[in-house]
Amino acid sequence: MIYHLLYPLHTSISYLNVFKYITFRTIYASLTAFLICIVLGPLFIRKLKQLQIGQYVRSEGPESHLDKAGTPTMGGVMILFSIVVSTLLWADLTNFYIWIMLLVTLSYGGIGFIDDYLMQIKKQSTGLSATRKFIYQIIIAFIVGYLLYKHNTFSTYLAIPFFKNFLPDLGIGYIFLTVFVIVGASNGVNLTDGLDGLATGPIVIAAVTYMGFAYVAGHIKLSDYLQIIYTPGCGELTVFCGILAGAALGFLWFNSYPAQVFMGDVGSLSLGGMIGTIAVITKQELLLILVGGLFVIETLSVIFQVGFFKMTNGKRIFKMAPIHHHFELKGWPESKVIVRFWIIAIVLALLSLSTLKLR
Repeated sequence: MIYHLLYPLHTSISYLNVFKYITFRTIYASLTAFLICIVLGPLFIRKLKQLQIGQYVRSEGPESHLDKAGTPTMGGVMILFSIVVSTLLWADLTNFYIWIMLLVTLSYGGIGFIDDYLMQIKKQSTGLSATRKFIYQIIIAFIVGYLLYKHNTFSTYLAIPFFKNFLPDLGIGYIFLTVFVIVGASNGVNLTDGLDGLATGPIVIAAVTYMGFAYVAGHIKLSDYLQIIYTPGCGELTVFCGILAGAALGFLWFNSYPAQVFMGDVGSLSLGGMIGTIAVITKQELLLILVGGLFVIETLSVIFQVGFFKMTNGKRIFKMAPIHHHFELKGWPESKVIVRFWIIAIVLALLSLSTLKLR
């Protein structure tokens, strides 16, 4: 709204011309999202406590987590509010990809909200079943994939890191790749969200990383120079990535160890869905394995643990999965697990950025 209200006035007030620059709007959009979370955080946490919306801690989890029971959860609502408001204020609302991102943000947030609502408000022990959540996620991701496939300027070529001349055209199969990436990223973040700030920090890192990819992919000269697929209009996602990073950073203020609030499924499912969708639109789907490498590791640890448990009649690879619990049970303090996992996320993000020149 700010963009649409002020930029048209640049013909008479020259300094308002700055609003056309993506970099300018990205900075102030991210600051807006950050400040919304910082300002509303204490009020929101207080309200959650009044409603007695507290974290449920599994008895089979690490004993050190038992004192987390009752900590306010569903803080993801605050993140989503910050993202939506900041996007409406600073983004170009005529951009197709911005509306795709809002669709994913609200729909995946809605799935998580229903699950949290059933568990926290209705006091149902299980909330939405895993099957129903998975089906809803697939349906929404399929809609997103179809909309992108039908969009006249969107390419169905798949970029392979390190191979500049190998660009297979997936055609309609790109829809199914989109489903796999978005659903996978959403559940990966959900599995990682098990310690104070463990998922939030890497979300900030991933958002900042994809901020660079979005800017380059939407810039015809830079994309040609770096030999990546040019996606017209994709540059506006730079603003959205800034907003995502700002909102997550603002939430981290309260979610860092020891956490005052948890994001719940309403936060983790939607944040993962956003990162997956950004990866698809920027044509850096495969690089999500590096950018979101921590989420991949956490997901694989669960898959391997469950598979090995079933194949060996009860034996385990890890002391507990996801893998962050394994290190806790090995004696690492929670704060050390969190910071070391953040360091891993930063290293993987830097490696992913290096691929821009290794082609």
